[in-house]
Amino acid sequence: MSITWTDHVTGHRGFLVVDRLVRGVASGGLRMRAGCTLEEVTGLARGMTMKEALHYDPDGRYIPLGGAKGGIDCDPRDPAAYGVLVRFLRAMRPTVESVWTTGEDLGLTQDLVDRAAAEAGLVSSIQAVYPLLDDERAARRRLADAFAVEVDGIGLDALVGGCGVAESALAALDRAGLPYARARVSVQGLGTMGGATARFLSRAGLSVVAVADVKGTIANPDGLDVEALLAARDAYGTVDRAALRPGDAELPAGAWLSAGAEVLVPAAVSYAIDADNQRAVTARWIVEAANMPVLPAAEELLAARGVTVLPDVVVNSGTNAWWWWTLFGDIGPDAEQAFAHTRRSMRALIDRTLARAERDGISPRAAAHALVADRLPVLAERFGWYR
Repeated sequence: MSITWTDHVTGHRGFLVVDRLVRGVASGGLRMRAGCTLEEVTGLARGMTMKEALHYDPDGRYIPLGGAKGGIDCDPRDPAAYGVLVRFLRAMRPTVESVWTTGEDLGLTQDLVDRAAAEAGLVSSIQAVYPLLDDERAARRRLADAFAVEVDGIGLDALVGGCGVAESALAALDRAGLPYARARVSVQGLGTMGGATARFLSRAGLSVVAVADVKGTIANPDGLDVEALLAARDAYGTVDRAALRPGDAELPAGAWLSAGAEVLVPAAVSYAIDADNQRAVTARWIVEAANMPVLPAAEELLAARGVTVLPDVVVNSGTNAWWWWTLFGDIGPDAEQAFAHTRRSMRALIDRTLARAERDGISPRAAAHALVADRLPVLAERFGWYR
């Protein structure tokens, strides 16, 4: 199902794509960015179908949903953006009430989505899943308690996704036998996902040598002070340059690609690496924290040069899975449980993906598709998998 909506007040357009339904429900966040297109949202919805299927555990309480995605073509910094968000959710209310569970994505925070959903007359942005819960009241309380958990002053919900991305990178390094102390990292985007990823990788012993935001790239070959940069960023992930140390250099926006790192983490926008700028990449691994950051033509050229792309459908699936692990009761509202479960699940997924890629002589992305294809018949037979 594909819906295109036009705001009668501002003319901004919004999109909803439901790729598949499982037990009548689909899951996928809502993003807001200038230039968002129906094609982009369609690709993201298909990716959500894959993320859900990949996390199927027959012994778990969380049963995967289908995939969906929403997008609004509007700059989230626009003073009119919140009103557009409310009107979009009001227009999508029948789908949110019945089939589409959604939450924060690029350009939006969960607090903002929750506030707009309430103003649009919704009980919750995930209310479509409530009929599938054994004990709705307990499940909703558990998720609310989890969202109230903070670690070092940061909400747990803002950390679990980055924990999953970091563990994906660490699993790849372990398979290659590269010690963490010898691995350098460059991150594009210091928002929720990129910031948490940089924090977890830095604390694991990797050296973060470059980060990029809308103002450009900050680099230091001896390693950046990640905690200081995170403390100096605004709500959109832009770093106050007053926090830079004497050895930190300000470079052009694209310099993060060639920062002399073994690991690149695109964690900002889609389509960040194309057939042209991939030439600047010298890293051994690209870990897709953002959705669809590497274009297919670029990925083919990178593979020919020995660069491994760990695909978004695996790497950044931790946040979505954490919601459902918590809601369905596989884990409680506890940070240690959340991080431990995320690390186990993401490491297992990366290991299966890379093992399949090596066995079949295919890319990790193709291997992830193959793993999903293996699971579709099981989901169809057990739960009803609808196109």
